[in-house]
Amino acid sequence: MPKETNLFSDRIHIEQLELAAHVGVPEKERAASQRLTASITFWPQRAAEELHDHIVKTASYSEVCAETKTFVATRSDKLIETLAAGLAAHLLQMFSIQKIEIELRKFVLPDVDYVSVTVTRTRPAD
Repeated sequence: MPKETNLFSDRIHIEQLELAAHVGVPEKERAASQRLTASITFWPQRAAEELHDHIVKTASYSEVCAETKTFVATRSDKLIETLAAGLAAHLLQMFSIQKIEIELRKFVLPDVDYVSVTVTRTRPAD
């Protein structure tokens, strides 16, 4: 009997990617760019042993970072929940990723380090 692979065991993690975003409920808050950070974990569609050391067979974390910055810079959402969900859907569509988890951190309240939201999404079955 062939060995079954756990499709969600191999993952890539990006910790605290710095972003500039227009996000916030009041229009005044969305008017100016503000600092967010993103921690992104994604599960490529191929296991590590299937890559044979070829970058084209996986999702490049460098390209995921660049695409994340571009996507966030073009948005103007009221809720970080909306931004995180949109980003997850976008990255699943753009890259060879089967599952993604994104934590966005926002630094707006004076008495807390940050406020965050985490979304987890899986590529729909073909």
